[in-house]
Amino acid sequence: MADPASVLEVPPRPAQQEPAARFARLPWGRWGLRGTALLYLGGLILLPLVAVVTKGFGHGLVDLRGALAAPGAWAALRLTVFTSLLTAVINGVLGTLLAYVLVRFRFPGRGALAGIADLPFAIPTLVTGVMLVALYGPNTPIGGFLARHGVKIIFATPGIVLALLFVTLPLVVRTVEPVLLELDPAEEEAARVLGASPWTTFRRIVLPAIRPAVTAGALLTFARALGEFGAIVIVSGNLTGRTLTAPVFIFQLTSQFRPEQAAAVSTLLFGLSLVLVLVTERLISVRRESR
Repeated sequence: MADPASVLEVPPRPAQQEPAARFARLPWGRWGLRGTALLYLGGLILLPLVAVVTKGFGHGLVDLRGALAAPGAWAALRLTVFTSLLTAVINGVLGTLLAYVLVRFRFPGRGALAGIADLPFAIPTLVTGVMLVALYGPNTPIGGFLARHGVKIIFATPGIVLALLFVTLPLVVRTVEPVLLELDPAEEEAARVLGASPWTTFRRIVLPAIRPAVTAGALLTFARALGEFGAIVIVSGNLTGRTLTAPVFIFQLTSQFRPEQAAAVSTLLFGLSLVLVLVTERLISVRRESR
């Protein structure tokens, strides 16, 4: 008599191949995918970068020296680096705090708060500048009140920092938030049960785990702030030697029909941003490998 198990046993079905795997098995499939990706990346990013580097340094360092010899050039670079660094530090701290609140707490309006945190991605940067002028301008109630007490926001360094904080806020929040979601809250609860204060729990358990993400978000913020133009050109006033930033200085060089010098300064900013992005990618890859 046949074994009932053998009668009911369903013969194995041939494994179904994934569509991408079947496509890659075609003679032209794998190389076609790679070629399309490389062609898109090269045409969209690499060729413009090669063009600006060639334009700026086609005559060696002559054009860069000429650009840096212009009035206010070094002041613009210093102001850009200073405001970008300050923005990275502030958003690194407060962006991490906002990400922690969004992940660890449940409260009415949490979804709306998460949407507001992403809002700077949807608002054009020129609109950001107009918004800040409408709020903190010298002829507005808030701006006038601050001006009467000796605090100048618009057409001054604080306005530049505010604009950079606005446009770069989501970078830290959305870099730290996925890492917080991966952490087990049981460790934090155990620490609180053992008598650890909230700050001690955060410093000893949460912060070591999210430190690479916080650093990566801060570096991306710094790199993004280096090249911000739209919001800055509205709120800074573009005063040479005082509120002129490097991106606006580059725009002035192009307006003065000095494209080689503009390309040279652009390459300088690009090189600094590229180093920061590579460091960020390294931090993220180390995080992935350690998982």
